[in-house]
Amino acid sequence: MSKGLPARQDMEKERETLQAWKERVGQELDRVVAFWMEHSHDQEHGGFFTCLGREGRVYDDLKYVWLQGRQVWMYCRLYRTFERFRHAQLLDAAKAGGEFLLRYARVAPPGKKCAFVLTRDGRPVKVQRTIFSECFYTMAMNELWRATGEVRYQTEAVEMMDQIVHWVQEDASGLGRPQLQGAPAAEPMAVPMMLLNLVEQLGEADEELAGKYAELGDWCARRILQHVQRDGQAVLENVSEGGKELPGCLGRQQNPGHTLEAGWFLLRHCIRKGDPELRAHVVDKFLLLPFHSGWDPDHGGLFYFQDADNFCPTQLEWAMKLWWPHSEAMIAFLMGYSDSGDPVLLRLFYQVAEYTFRQFRDPEYGEWFGYLSREGKVALSIKGGPFK
Repeated sequence: MSKGLPARQDMEKERETLQAWKERVGQELDRVVAFWMEHSHDQEHGGFFTCLGREGRVYDDLKYVWLQGRQVWMYCRLYRTFERFRHAQLLDAAKAGGEFLLRYARVAPPGKKCAFVLTRDGRPVKVQRTIFSECFYTMAMNELWRATGEVRYQTEAVEMMDQIVHWVQEDASGLGRPQLQGAPAAEPMAVPMMLLNLVEQLGEADEELAGKYAELGDWCARRILQHVQRDGQAVLENVSEGGKELPGCLGRQQNPGHTLEAGWFLLRHCIRKGDPELRAHVVDKFLLLPFHSGWDPDHGGLFYFQDADNFCPTQLEWAMKLWWPHSEAMIAFLMGYSDSGDPVLLRLFYQVAEYTFRQFRDPEYGEWFGYLSREGKVALSIKGGPFK
């Protein structure tokens, strides 16, 4: 028997396994999209209901701007990417969501600050002193432009992007966050992460914007990499503005899902720049390290929060298993494998995917549960809320 035959057989088996997972993910995507199309569209005011119970019933009609932006983005991306989603109902819903955002998301137009929560008919309820509503607003507008060709959406996206960059790099006073004497000058990893994601979003197949934001992308990557601390043995959620570890619980805080999410953002950046050395560093510190430290050895799944010195985290939900860290892990490991062919990353994808599809999926009513106990039991039966 040829020595190459077992290797070819192994490769063929691997392809079959990957194809089976592709089909499984595709079927689940269809079920999830159908759930949101049936239950979340507000035909009267536009936009989307996101507070949905297990069966899809609306239990609160407040509208969360960042989730409005996410749903517009998702509908447009599906419309552009998959032939089976290229139908008017999906695009019309995305446009209705986008128009709702254009009319109501900004608290005091022409100012750019967006609300965090709106009433069903678009009146502001709450503002967060962060950039995240604005980030998802930008993503929604850029995708709407790509899906419809209407330039006004792209103009809105670029103007908001430039405002976000101003807040982050030059003057944050517009966010309304008070500067208190005792508060440390901390940088959460989420800020450069989201900016890097926006750089990739706006620069996709757009040489002019890719060039405009190239230096910003490099800046974001450097800021994220500063969160690798303790001689490379820990990735910390918050560091000082100078890239040093902070004291106390804030400084020791770790979020494995966030680190894995930052990992695939950085992987895209490395692949685009053609930097194999940085890519290897990212796989080691932002994929493998948080997974091995964050995976629950007793019950499976990723812990939500950890403490770098193994103190009990102060977050009440620290040991819960949430849907999104597992989604980020699947993306990160599959992206890493696709780029490198490293079988270790593929095995980790399988490990996370088996847990995720077994524990979070609701076979009876569709969609996923978002919040499980440490043991993997459903803790909240809702399918959507302020953060999902």
